[in-house]
Amino acid sequence: MMWAIRLLLFALILFLIYTCVKYIINPKRKLELAHEQKRYYFLDDQNNVRKNFLITYKGVLLEGEKYLGTTDNAFEVVSIFIWPHNPSSLKGMVREDFQFIERKISEQYPNAKLDWKSPIKEFMSKGTDSI
Repeated sequence: MMWAIRLLLFALILFLIYTCVKYIINPKRKLELAHEQKRYYFLDDQNNVRKNFLITYKGVLLEGEKYLGTTDNAFEVVSIFIWPHNPSSLKGMVREDFQFIERKISEQYPNAKLDWKSPIKEFMSKGTDSI
């Protein structure tokens, strides 16, 4: 009986440690934390083209949709559409912020053409400095 209790207690401790580690390394949690702290974070599964990626930067959450196509040598992501989850959170963003995001995405997907959806698309085509 005593061994069963010890074994159960040991299994419980292992389960708690496993749960804590799993929680700490969870990418969704890291994205939410970066979003709250208004830092940059790029959450993406590069092996799954069908899954959209999420970016947070300066408190703005953006989503990007990837499209597979052909390049000279292989099938790769050739087109990406990006849009904000909450357009009102774009207040205060400047052109350099969007250019920074474009550079970071281009590092991950160098053959992809980036297209912004409204209202960022109109902002990037104008000559103003901030939204």
